[in-house]
Amino acid sequence: MQPSPQERPAAGPAAPGPLRVLVVDDDPTVAEVVAGYLERGGYVVGRAEDGPGALERAAAFRPDLVVLDLMLPGMDGLEVCRRLRARGPVPVIMLTARGDEDDRILGLEVGADDYVTKPFSPRELVLRVESVLRRSRAAHAPGAVATLSAAGLRVDPAARRATKGGAELALTLREFDLLAFLLRHPGQAFGREELMREVWGWEFGDLSTVTVHIRRLRGKVEDDPAKPLLIQTVWGLGYRLDVPEGDGGGAGNGTGGASADRDSGAPRSDAPSDARSDLVPPRAEG
Repeated sequence: MQPSPQERPAAGPAAPGPLRVLVVDDDPTVAEVVAGYLERGGYVVGRAEDGPGALERAAAFRPDLVVLDLMLPGMDGLEVCRRLRARGPVPVIMLTARGDEDDRILGLEVGADDYVTKPFSPRELVLRVESVLRRSRAAHAPGAVATLSAAGLRVDPAARRATKGGAELALTLREFDLLAFLLRHPGQAFGREELMREVWGWEFGDLSTVTVHIRRLRGKVEDDPAKPLLIQTVWGLGYRLDVPEGDGGGAGNGTGGASADRDSGAPRSDAPSDARSDLVPPRAEG
């Protein structure tokens, strides 16, 4: 039986209806398999084969999420991601070749919300799509959590708006969720595995994803990201948000904290390889 379509959130400018996913990959086999799995999951799927075409299709199709290959003709996936993020907060899941860790990190740093390495299981990709969209829709659900504020930071989950000292912060979907989570638990230390589970909704994955997002978030909320006063590293465990004494959860200026780090040498915990026959293979080389 065909699954029921995923629905757009009632809030927001878009009319209710199936969620739209744009698949951008110049390998027709990969694009066809991915699109097929997403359509069976109830999504409306658009496709593009190169960088410029992806930007044109995104403008016309107005996707709720983009699955974006890193290696594209005309314009690579990193530049496409940058330009998509400049237009608005559409979530992006990047497809990369296994072993290209630097490229995956770059993808996260230019604003991708998630990545999947080739070869991959299309079923896993659909689960990642559902996870990212679920987090995005949660903000519009009835009874959304109240506005959070501390140390000069103010986060409105319902409006998906974050400010520091009254100035707007340009945060990606995951950066916003990470900041909101830390603000809900000031002074509490969390391991990378815990953050991945609570913020990303994953039970396993590459822990460098958390490390990169912490570094990016520090770059946006700290006065001096090299000497962070708010988001502290808890050595041997993970991270903690420090709120100045007397802040009491209200707006204020961060004054305090301990040592800083550059997040080098973060441990990794890669998802187990999927040896099933439905793996999408990496692109054959020349």
